[in-house]
Amino acid sequence: MNEPLRFPSRKVRATLYLPPELLDEARDAAYHLAGHPAHMTLTKLAEEAFRRELERLKELYHDGKSFPHRKEDLKGGRPIAA
Repeated sequence: MNEPLRFPSRKVRATLYLPPELLDEARDAAYHLAGHPAHMTLTKLAEEAFRRELERLKELYHDGKSFPHRKEDLKGGRPIAA
């Protein structure tokens, strides 16, 4: 039987800029789903959304495989135009 993937429980802080209405809606959802059965937190909501989107991106752009580890940290500022 396959063991589920285990991820470290340690969390790191990340600073992201989001549209205020998106963050407000996410906070509303976390507030209303905080109790049984979802036990939702803003962190849990973001983590689950990141995981789902990363799986979608891997399927779409990288044959379902993990992306290679980056060679340097991401650079801040405006995205590079294609």
